[in-house]
Amino acid sequence: MRLNELRDNPGATKARKRVGRGPGSGKGKTAGRGHKGQKSRSGVAIKGFEGGQMPIHRRLAKRGFTNIFKKDLNEVNLGRIQSAVDKKTLDPKKTVTVEALLAAGIIRRAREGVRVLGQGEIKTKLSFEVTGVSTGAQKAIEKAGGSVTLVPMPKRAPKEKAAPVKAKTAPKSEAPAKAEEAKAPAKKSAKTPAKKPAATKKAAPAKKPAPKTKK
Repeated sequence: MRLNELRDNPGATKARKRVGRGPGSGKGKTAGRGHKGQKSRSGVAIKGFEGGQMPIHRRLAKRGFTNIFKKDLNEVNLGRIQSAVDKKTLDPKKTVTVEALLAAGIIRRAREGVRVLGQGEIKTKLSFEVTGVSTGAQKAIEKAGGSVTLVPMPKRAPKEKAAPVKAKTAPKSEAPAKAEEAKAPAKKSAKTPAKKPAATKKAAPAKKPAPKTKK
């Protein structure tokens, strides 16, 4: 075999559709989009529209619900715990708690608690303090000589509402005082010269009576 003889399997590649190349190509003129109309244009996505009537996704009933009381727990199998004991990352003499599982690398992060499941085999005697345990896991732990103590799940901290920010207002005692100061006329500074008193006009001398003439 030579390089020029290498080729894909038959049907692995498909020729690209060339549209708008004349009537002889079979995809000329409207290029397979039909005639006129909104859907013959690009960028149109009419998915749930049914001519104005109620679309089917709104006519059908809803299914399912979201459980607001769902517990977010870490699920750990017995086989995973036994392998950690064999690798000596988990101390069998200490109680198996969330902190111990985190330190051993069995769980990545602590959630609302830990639930032990029965997949795998447990050979070591261990004492557990966990949030939940399956029936099969509890029987396997007790058969190996261990014990299980259920710890209540920690309560979720309520979300704190941010207190509304109130606009700062001046105290009542200061507000009228400032208003009076604004209304009062500005005091004259010491540098401004005092106005001179207006000069008083001298009284005009009384006119003497004219002498009487003899007839």
